[in-house]
Amino acid sequence: MSAESSRQLVWRKSSYSGNEGGECVEVAVAPGSVHVRDSKDVCRPHLSVNAEGWAAFVDFAAAG
Repeated sequence: MSAESSRQLVWRKSSYSGNEGGECVEVAVAPGSVHVRDSKDVCRPHLSVNAEGWAAFVDFAAAG
């Protein structure tokens, strides 16, 4: 994804995250992909995975 396209993403973080720190990841959804970045350093590169990979990660994390 180009830097220009990356700037057009709508980033969201969990409502469970506090506003005082920067200890959270942010997620943006685009057609066919999910993007993840560090909320305290948004200028650094972000991770991009396809929708199936993201679903597998969420399922794995939820299983503990």
